[in-house]
Amino acid sequence: MLAAPNSEPTVSNPSGATKMNLEQYLPVLLFILVGVAVGVVPQVLGRLLGPHRPDSEKNSPYECGFEAFEDARMKFDVRYYLVAILFILFDLEIAFLFPWAVAIKDIGIVGFWAMMIFLGILVVGFIYEWKKGALDWE
Repeated sequence: MLAAPNSEPTVSNPSGATKMNLEQYLPVLLFILVGVAVGVVPQVLGRLLGPHRPDSEKNSPYECGFEAFEDARMKFDVRYYLVAILFILFDLEIAFLFPWAVAIKDIGIVGFWAMMIFLGILVVGFIYEWKKGALDWE
């Protein structure tokens, strides 16, 4: 079997099929093993070396240092979720401004006006949310 210049040779088995050379995947395997070790070893060490003295106080549920006064499955007000979603929405939209500001010289006037349209839509959405009272917390 002739190999092309500057290429790694493949090994043929008796049936004629070729086998891949997997040496190039060794760094990936090492990276995965180190990542798993960094996540697992501290947990195992903490479990083996840490003190195990459970009592009724440690096993009791609490909220911010106080006894739990309601069921853990209680319903939250929908405004909490609404404010959280609006925060994520506007935060992600604002995140587009950083790469735009870095590349403003390269994208030119078209990129500038595209971002102004984007910001205009963002401001209209913000005013709509404000007028609907979605940002009021009573």
